Amino acid sequence: MYKTDFPHSFPKDFLWGGATAANQIEGAFDVDGKKLTTAEVVKKATDRKTFTMSDVTKESIKEAIADPGVDNYPKRRGIDFYHHYEEDIKLFSEMGFKAFRLSLAWARIFPTGLEEKPNEKGLAFYDKVFATCKKYNIEPVVTLSHYEMPLELTLKHNGWADRKVIEHFTRYTKVVFERYRGIVKYWMTFNEINAASAGFIGTGAIDAHLTSKEQLQLRYQAVHHQFIASAIAVKQLHEIDPNATIGCMLARMQTYPATAKPADVRAAQVNDQLNLFFTDVQVRGEYPEFMNRYFKENGVTLEFAPGDVELLKEGVVDYLSFSYYMTTVSAADDKINQTLGNFAIGGPNPYLESSDWGWQIDPVGLRIALNELWDRYRVPLFIVENGLGAVDEIAEDGKIHDDYRIDYLRKHIEQMKLAIGDGVDLMGYTTWGPIDLISASTSEMSKRYGFIYVDQDDDGNGTLNRMPKDSFYWYKKVIASNGEEL
Repeated sequence: MYKTDFPHSFPKDFLWGGATAANQIEGAFDVDGKKLTTAEVVKKATDRKTFTMSDVTKESIKEAIADPGVDNYPKRRGIDFYHHYEEDIKLFSEMGFKAFRLSLAWARIFPTGLEEKPNEKGLAFYDKVFATCKKYNIEPVVTLSHYEMPLELTLKHNGWADRKVIEHFTRYTKVVFERYRGIVKYWMTFNEINAASAGFIGTGAIDAHLTSKEQLQLRYQAVHHQFIASAIAVKQLHEIDPNATIGCMLARMQTYPATAKPADVRAAQVNDQLNLFFTDVQVRGEYPEFMNRYFKENGVTLEFAPGDVELLKEGVVDYLSFSYYMTTVSAADDKINQTLGNFAIGGPNPYLESSDWGWQIDPVGLRIALNELWDRYRVPLFIVENGLGAVDEIAEDGKIHDDYRIDYLRKHIEQMKLAIGDGVDLMGYTTWGPIDLISASTSEMSKRYGFIYVDQDDDGNGTLNRMPKDSFYWYKKVIASNGEEL
């Protein structure tokens, strides 16, 4: 509808906050009945550019199970949010958080994933977390599956490669939807669901021994099972708690053509389609036509059960959430130099700076992503991850002056505001890592994102004391002014 003006500010009910994942913060991996998850059998990387989440084998899992400690598996210790949740949420409230994105550890509620009844002690922990959020008027935004599942489901079913896991997942989702009816208003199904294309991190399926063609077949079949599980969960929530909403979550891999050559433009278009395929299914409720050719040319044949097509249509999400960290360039020449980041692989952009970890920094790309997603889907958008991983050092005055983080976030928030002026329906922004946590890709601690410093090094040494950084006080002003004071 034509209007004579456009929005100049963030909506009054905008959800400012921060985002975390259970396997990166909770710790207490064997407490109160919880059993191992897929995230807790992945060894820490030997360097900051080694991505270990897809190199899991049957042998490496046996080795991990035989090792009861946390030294080689830092996600087992996290930052001990399990025992610090009250302190941490209080600090979030001091910044003025409107929302706190967290995930549930499936194995804390169903330790093996196979149980018929949930673990009451696991649910009791989240009862306390949500009660603390309510105390400080913070809305929990809850991810049902964030790069982890009960390890037993990998051992018994090879993760999401087996359709039987859908039943186990939807038993879990029904329990938590009923338990937290009226308490949690915002849910998400799978974190960065396109991570399934990277293997074990997203599917929980061991496939390192397979050929690349076999891996592709397994991964897309696994993600089909996730699509069905997501659709069932959407229907469950709408029936159990009609006042709550549920979204999907994509790692947005914004890409540009390396040159104006039509072949490079086409390469960028293909990469874009492969990224948006996942949200096409979850938001539009059907497989997009362009995947027919891709599947045929790559030897992928998906098994659909009777009723799957209808389920996908019936279980479309209410909103689209996504992570945004960087952009890449695409070229028809596959020999172009690669830059890595958040399992995105593409060419480096000579016009952009990079973080210490080689992730290219592109605030304008966020505005582009927001506009493209809004134009394509016309559902509310939610930025649920965005941030800068950096090495933070305590200065001589005993403080952490992270101006580089403030600069990064400021520039991205400026572009968000411009996108809202473009007409984008943006419901919130939760920065990644409001508190320092264990890195998803490398399991290191020195890659810090937080507004709050946690005294712990890569080897787990430290007091675990929490300390606000300069960015803590800056973000507090941003939220208090609803994005006007940057």
